[in-house]
Amino acid sequence: MRLTTYPPVHEGMNLGDLLKFEADNLYSRDQVIVAAGQVLALGQVVGRITATGEVAAVDPTATDGREVAAGVAVVPITTAAEPSPDGLIVARHATVADHALVWPRAVTPEQRAAATAQLRAIGVLVRPGV
Repeated sequence: MRLTTYPPVHEGMNLGDLLKFEADNLYSRDQVIVAAGQVLALGQVVGRITATGEVAAVDPTATDGREVAAGVAVVPITTAAEPSPDGLIVARHATVADHALVWPRAVTPEQRAAATAQLRAIGVLVRPGV
């Protein structure tokens, strides 16, 4: 009898990989407007633009509000020239896995630690190895 072998299947990240705990009745989540020109992945750490209230990928070098972590995207979304009201983030009372977070390419360990502390301050705990 000859056994057939198949190549391994690699599943991408899903919500269960990222979100380890959230409060009941969607208390942890906020529906948000995503700024124009964004490509947010599941697990993207986001900041809130002060002037508009829109969210965008966190950018530690920005000076418009995006430098402060305000939550983590729980659905991927891409916006073009117009903002989209279809964003969804965890913004409070939740636990996320550190390996599932998406950071800017050039983020330093110090900037990552600062953003993690900002998430903790709003009640989003980042746990290693969960």
